[in-house]
Amino acid sequence: MNSPGKGKATGHFVLIPLMAQGHMIPMVDIARLLAARGVLTSLITTPLNAARFTRSVEEAQASGLPIRLVELPFPCREAGLPEGCESLDTLPSKELIINFFKATAMLRPTVDEYLSNLEIPASCIISDMGLPWTGSTAKKLGIPRLIFHGTCCFSLLCVLMVRKSEVYESVATDHEPFAVPGIPHRIEVTRVQLPSNFAMKSSMKGLSDEILESEAAASGVVVNSFNDLERGYTELYEDAIGKKVWTIGPTFQSNKSVPHSRKREQDLGDEDLCLGWLDERAPRSVVYVSFGSLARFSFEQLVGIGLGLEASNYPFIWVIRAANVTAQMEEWLTGGFEERTKGRSLIIRGWAPQVLILSHPSIGGFMTHCGWNSTLEGINAGIPMITWPMFADQFLNEKLVVEMAQVGVGVGVKSPSVWQDEKPGASVTKEEVQSAVERLMDQGEEGEARRNRARDLRERAKSAMEKGGSSYTNLTLLIEEMTNYSS
Repeated sequence: MNSPGKGKATGHFVLIPLMAQGHMIPMVDIARLLAARGVLTSLITTPLNAARFTRSVEEAQASGLPIRLVELPFPCREAGLPEGCESLDTLPSKELIINFFKATAMLRPTVDEYLSNLEIPASCIISDMGLPWTGSTAKKLGIPRLIFHGTCCFSLLCVLMVRKSEVYESVATDHEPFAVPGIPHRIEVTRVQLPSNFAMKSSMKGLSDEILESEAAASGVVVNSFNDLERGYTELYEDAIGKKVWTIGPTFQSNKSVPHSRKREQDLGDEDLCLGWLDERAPRSVVYVSFGSLARFSFEQLVGIGLGLEASNYPFIWVIRAANVTAQMEEWLTGGFEERTKGRSLIIRGWAPQVLILSHPSIGGFMTHCGWNSTLEGINAGIPMITWPMFADQFLNEKLVVEMAQVGVGVGVKSPSVWQDEKPGASVTKEEVQSAVERLMDQGEEGEARRNRARDLRERAKSAMEKGGSSYTNLTLLIEEMTNYSS
């Protein structure tokens, strides 16, 4: 366990993120934001997950912030997981997902014991929606529990209205579009494009029911978004659930310096190589392609992506997740593709310093899976996006980007594919990839209007986090309410 910083603290917030890269990153950022306001903040996770963020927390402690990282053992063996599978992105197959959530629930006795013996009692718990047992922990301690969803109010409200209305029951097939009821804009989705936990009929249904019950008992919701992006959906979602919703993002703006941005991403990519390569490219000329920590593609689909990028004739950085770099894929890359695109391509196998890359002036477009962290990072950088959703909230996030904010171009994906390596072939063709890139990078009137809207959102995101901005004010009110409750 790391020691807290020396700064005087007001209140004690305990943060418990779901053990997954995309869920932990914003929670670490929230911890920094709270600590920067003088709140003692404890971030509870497991050893291998803690290792990813140790440098970030140590840097915060060195600057005097009252933040600490609490490491608790993860019961891999007891839950039937391979040793070392402490994060969703380390699971070798989807069949182990239920074992993973079983392991997270087995953490409760250890967490309860730790929190019951704190020298400075917790004022509240902020925990991931995927950890419903933390609601019982908060009740036992007599403190409020706030839910962190890891997506936006727009997507949360759409799922809620579909669930309440059961409109999905009236369509004939999983792929028949229907309008989301009870919202001010016409948004059409299909059953397969909704997050799987809204109407689960599988082995995960028990967990889904627990999550819904836990949400009903929670004291409020914390959202990594900002009001100007949500276009009134914060208030609509708040009214729908009858609880306070605090939008406090983009939370990664807590990372004001480049050195810290590097520590936040734990040097997961060679930033000197990336930034040096970008320095040699013209402004707004490069397409950045990355699909997050969980997406798995078939070899055929990866080839389709590569050929589409090649045919577009635009420079590109392509991040290929390590699990996708098979021997076959490596042979294809080195067997001609990298040579043919030499001088205008940078292939990164594994992780890349995404926030740094997106903020570089040479980046002109971002091909993304529409995970909320990546979506918000693209918005914060003022970069138009090519949307390629895969699962969970991503199809709804795409609606926000393409139809509501009008800062994106869809590549044409209609069905989810989180474990796409189990499916042969490619769902998106080379021609569709090429067309989406060319449309996004278009220098005509349509492209320029899209870029202007993206730049406007960037300024609004920045303003939201500054003193007096909506997210800054919401964080102040959140701290005041939770500390007053505990007092």
